[in-house]
Amino acid sequence: MRLGEKIRYLREVEGNLRGLNRAMTQQEVVRAIRTELKATMSQSYLSQIESGARPHLTNTTRQLLAKFFKVHPGYLVDDPEGYHPELLSDARTLEDKLDLWLVSGAERFRRDPALRQALLALARHKETRACLLLLEEILETPGLVERLLEVLRPAHRSARKVKEIQK
Repeated sequence: MRLGEKIRYLREVEGNLRGLNRAMTQQEVVRAIRTELKATMSQSYLSQIESGARPHLTNTTRQLLAKFFKVHPGYLVDDPEGYHPELLSDARTLEDKLDLWLVSGAERFRRDPALRQALLALARHKETRACLLLLEEILETPGLVERLLEVLRPAHRSARKVKEIQK
């Protein structure tokens, strides 16, 4: 993963941890650093880091961002191709990639709050892959989606009955 991707990912995680249900903007990160750490960084500098225009951080900036995002300073570098910071099984690596993909997708669907929330809930689940495989089984089992919607979302049932009556 590239440094810019890591910073964007950390902004997403930090925003969700702070209850924003979205990524923190670069400007929000800069303001929070100023308020919480009594240090300064410009939004344009953060933007250059994320875009790759500044591929390397000064030690001061690396320490500041590491402290703000609560990560090890060594995390804030580009990873060599195929590198994993810890020994992970292929399944765990897949799970991490799925979670990152879902968080990214949630950000793309921010105008659909229900879908966005569903993607984030799936990404937060410790067994994302298993949840997706379960969803496939639900979709492939005739009548199960409709039955689950009736049980879990009674309002959906009422809306469907209204449509049936209108026909």
